Amino acid sequence: MSDELRALVTGLVGDRADEWDRAGVIPADLVRKLGRAGALCPEVPVKFGGLGLSSLDNGEFTAHVGALCSSLRSLMTSQGMAAWAIQRFGSAEQRAHYLARLTSGELVGIAFSERGAGSDLAAMGTTIRAEGDEVVVDGAKIWVTGAGYADMIVVIGRFGDGAAAVVVPVDAPGVKVSRVANPMGCRAAGHSNVDLHEVRLPAGALLRGAGQPLSMLVTSALTYGRVSVAWGCVGILRACLGAAARHAKARQQFGKPLAEHQLVGRHLAELLVAEQIATRACEHASRCWDDNSPEMITAAVVAKHVSAGNAARGASSAVQVLASSGAHDGHVVARAYRDAKLMEIIEGSNEICQLVLAEHALAVAS
Repeated sequence: MSDELRALVTGLVGDRADEWDRAGVIPADLVRKLGRAGALCPEVPVKFGGLGLSSLDNGEFTAHVGALCSSLRSLMTSQGMAAWAIQRFGSAEQRAHYLARLTSGELVGIAFSERGAGSDLAAMGTTIRAEGDEVVVDGAKIWVTGAGYADMIVVIGRFGDGAAAVVVPVDAPGVKVSRVANPMGCRAAGHSNVDLHEVRLPAGALLRGAGQPLSMLVTSALTYGRVSVAWGCVGILRACLGAAARHAKARQQFGKPLAEHQLVGRHLAELLVAEQIATRACEHASRCWDDNSPEMITAAVVAKHVSAGNAARGASSAVQVLASSGAHDGHVVARAYRDAKLMEIIEGSNEICQLVLAEHALAVAS
């Protein structure tokens, strides 16, 4: 990760994450500035205006952003997933057209979940159909990260007996974007519900490969998202460790710093171990991604599961160490406590991750 990129984000975020969390919004001009710098989807190749970062370098950058503001990191994950879907499934013309837009300040979300299809995406009801030189989209998506800021949304839906992805401008007739009110965590990430009623678009909005199995389309995008979320959780852990250690060193109780009380020291030790374990799992997943290893999908699930669980437990420990000092809305550990819990749900809940890993264990054993 370049020092310039890190400095850019650090300077733009500063100490404003608490303010954004309480307001539920990040200034749009700031988000677009990061988009123009390629910081929202850094793995996009240079020929499309991106930074061409490896997954490993992008991971460390994502952790840095996650330590500053999980809402902003969520926008990175959403933009990166959408960009990857376009890069993976788009034609040469579509990649050149859309990726250049995503690295020049335009914003995008990616829509999977529905009211009846969360973990069970096979129950998806959104349909995409071709009619002459048009494509028609009908359905309703929920909790689309970044949609509250987006210029366009990559919508995943059923296409005949298979599935497809289509790029939908948010200002197209029949599109309605409604922000989710008062989300528990990542409050400024623009989580929104998206209704799509007879949305008619040029056929060129349909990404190449329409009709492929839903599992193939979803797994490809989710693998990117899981690695990104996992690195974001590393950032949460680093923020919590720093806040807890500083407080424990400065706060005096019973005539000595909190850090010198053994039970408090245990929390700090466990936070450090959690951050190190999550970092190693993420590094392995990113190396698998960069090497196009057959272990990539499993490694991403492991990284996401381990990192999200450690972030949720670590944030809880950090709140325990800071006690009333960290128990007010907007404090870094209070934000982390809420944000980390959502990380155990998105891009595959803990339970779904465990099921996937159990299936892998059985396959390896046989």
